[in-house]
Amino acid sequence: MFIFHKKTKVLNERKRQEAVDSYKLVGTLPERSYDDITQIAAYICDAPISLVTMLDYNRNFLKSHYGVPFSESPRKISFCTHAIQSPESIFVIPDARKDDRFKNNPLVTGEMKAIFYAGVPLIDKGGHALGTLCVFDHKPRTLSDRQKNTLIALANQVVNLFELHRQNLENKALQKNLLKKNSLLKDFAGVVSHDMKMPLANIITTTDLLKAKYKELLDEKGLDYLNYLKSSSFSLSEYINGILLHYESDNLTINQRELFDIHDLLEELEDLLNADYKCVIHLPETNHLINCNKVALNQIFLNLIGNSLKYSDKESPEIYISFDENDDFYLFEVKDNGIGIAPDKLGEIFDLFTIATDKDKNGNRGNGIGLSTVKKLVTNLGGKINVTSEIGKGTTFKFTARKADIPTQISGPEYDTSKSYKN
Repeated sequence: MFIFHKKTKVLNERKRQEAVDSYKLVGTLPERSYDDITQIAAYICDAPISLVTMLDYNRNFLKSHYGVPFSESPRKISFCTHAIQSPESIFVIPDARKDDRFKNNPLVTGEMKAIFYAGVPLIDKGGHALGTLCVFDHKPRTLSDRQKNTLIALANQVVNLFELHRQNLENKALQKNLLKKNSLLKDFAGVVSHDMKMPLANIITTTDLLKAKYKELLDEKGLDYLNYLKSSSFSLSEYINGILLHYESDNLTINQRELFDIHDLLEELEDLLNADYKCVIHLPETNHLINCNKVALNQIFLNLIGNSLKYSDKESPEIYISFDENDDFYLFEVKDNGIGIAPDKLGEIFDLFTIATDKDKNGNRGNGIGLSTVKKLVTNLGGKINVTSEIGKGTTFKFTARKADIPTQISGPEYDTSKSYKN
């Protein structure tokens, strides 16, 4: 018994040609995946010639050709033109010299001596016959049922390769379109965010001027309104700065390296953190000189430490920063004793605009940008980040950054290798 194709061939030539064009394979170079199939087909059928063909407008393009030196032939003399019109799942010509359709064909009478032919139409999911997987021989013969079944099965694999090729083309086009839209969105976010910073600064300044000039004329409720306006403006300003930083983080890459030591980096952060927070930050026990993108690493620590301080329920928050390294990576850890993160939130805290806690210790709602930016920066540094947490006990972030091939350990009396500092 033969394995018949399930789909009915659509013989409308215009639609068939459109289907052929959609795969964008006609005229392409040979590929190993197709050549392997024609070689197997020739071996199974004990035939000297095997082809994967695609019938184009006026030519028969050979995507793979085993046993012949050419890659195309005129369509008007092609055996495959007849094969795609056949109602059978495999089209067989035992002796072309005795067939009125082929006996005067130059493929039969010429050097190729195409006496025997067996071709399986390559039918796509729309039912269009694109071409064939076929074998030729120089003598009259036939195929066994086993050979026919195998040739049909190999033809199905050719169609699968066609579909995979088209899917890859569609994916590339989609990716290109997404990259373009993302670039436009990035530019839009940057322009809008920059344009909004000055009006927000004016609102904040104007609010202070109104309070100073009309304080005696405003009742307590009026002053509350001004305070709320100023607070909201600061929140929006922080949101805008977060968006700008998130998109600008693409410019901070692994290749922008400089030498610096860990303790100096963390001490620089002390000036950037809110002086109202009372906390103890424990630095790594051993100081190290590392070769990394300092700006990116600074921003990562600023976000992680800042979150630890904002979302702490302890009177004296403590943050432990650890450092280690192996042959390929710098290994960092930031651990706090804060409120922790709920288990159902751990899987999404790095998603943009996702927040793990409704409000921080000052009653402000987060914007869900900081940790997404952290993950992007870590990825840009060639590393990964993960988080573990326990409600009421604290959270630990571990992340890596890929190393450059230079020595990193420092020893000497000029470095204080064990210290902590308070804000």
